[in-house]
Amino acid sequence: MFRYNITFKKCYFLSHLKFDVTLDPDTAHPQLVLSDGRKQVRRGDTKQELPDNPDRFKRRISVLGKEGFSSGRHYWEVQVGEKTDWTLGVARESINRKEYFALNPNNGLWALRLIGNKYEACTDPPVSLNLSPRKVGVFVDYEEGQVSFYSVEDKSHIYTFTGYKFTEKLYPFFWPGFRNSAPLIISPVSHTD
Repeated sequence: MFRYNITFKKCYFLSHLKFDVTLDPDTAHPQLVLSDGRKQVRRGDTKQELPDNPDRFKRRISVLGKEGFSSGRHYWEVQVGEKTDWTLGVARESINRKEYFALNPNNGLWALRLIGNKYEACTDPPVSLNLSPRKVGVFVDYEEGQVSFYSVEDKSHIYTFTGYKFTEKLYPFFWPGFRNSAPLIISPVSHTD
């Protein structure tokens, strides 16, 4: 059914496609706190006084990766740990940064989320998933129009968005949730057989 609907173990090659993600403070909603190395993001207790530049999220409490891409295959991993809610994936460059928007590909976002104790693929309508990953691998094949998610710990495929024609630069997307102050952590990619 999906071109990349194969076990993670067979996808060892993904580690060779690693994309070095750092968070972009110019896109970060004022309530987000980024680590010094820009590899972690958490929701802060208060809204910071930051300039409202055109790239900054105003309504969705989100942040993008600093570097984007408009071709090729890319892979990165995010530790979600015991967080009680989160969203992560990839967003097109023109995603609405100033207004609230539904989380789905129609609005330029291909993502997974945990919200209300439910794991979902952010489709329209959302697809419920039966899993509880602690570390998620994100794989994008720009030319094939696919975004795939993997559970790193049990080396399994979670979900693939397929059949899209990307026409803009894409950026890693992160929302660290409401109720749990633990950060989302961009992890180094390293696998063993």
